[in-house]
Amino acid sequence: MKDKDLIYANPVNQTGPFKFDDTVAKVFPDMIIRSVPGYNTIISAIGLLAAKFVQPGSACYDLGCSLGAATISMRHHIDEKDCHIIAVDNSQAMLQRCEELITQDPSPINVELVESDIRDINIEYASVVVINFTLQFIPINDRQDLINKIYQGLLPGGILILSEKLAFTDPAQESLQTEMHHLFKTANGYSQLEISQKRTALENVLIPETLEQHQQRLLDSGFNSAEVWFQYFNFASLLALK
Repeated sequence: MKDKDLIYANPVNQTGPFKFDDTVAKVFPDMIIRSVPGYNTIISAIGLLAAKFVQPGSACYDLGCSLGAATISMRHHIDEKDCHIIAVDNSQAMLQRCEELITQDPSPINVELVESDIRDINIEYASVVVINFTLQFIPINDRQDLINKIYQGLLPGGILILSEKLAFTDPAQESLQTEMHHLFKTANGYSQLEISQKRTALENVLIPETLEQHQQRLLDSGFNSAEVWFQYFNFASLLALK
């Protein structure tokens, strides 16, 4: 049974910046399901996409892997036995729990866990790269360089799956999408206090961009196309083709 996310259930005098520490790692499965609309659908589809696009002898990257949900989904669908997955995260607490889950998973696909900032990782001979709700935590000025590096490390025919929280240029849409996300969280049992305190903690830590900004960045790096394959309120996942 998953530990319930109660991190922001009680009032605090001062809400500090959100961190992926041991406290978050313990409740992350509950937190992510109750906070990100469509998360399970995205994770399931990542495995299906990996199965279609994986190339013999290549690497699949899970950048910002957290507890390894995308990694495990890819493991369960990849048939190319000479492929491997490189799962990267800069949180030691998250990687420790990720390792426990990988150890319990029966798939024969090899996984290399790397504790590192994803900006410092070399992408090599990759057929599939996943950035699942991670780019939004990277400084905006560093995002193009990271996407460029991913593009350069992908094999021809490779894909990047990029999932992000979106911002909207139209104030009415921004207001509506934010309200619907909060209603989603309320329906999943979060109180207004929890929603408010977490939003404060994420301010200046999670910085969303518009869909158009993401698509332009992907095209500027060289991808042939970058289209939305899934969206639920202000959360979306894009598929970029090389």
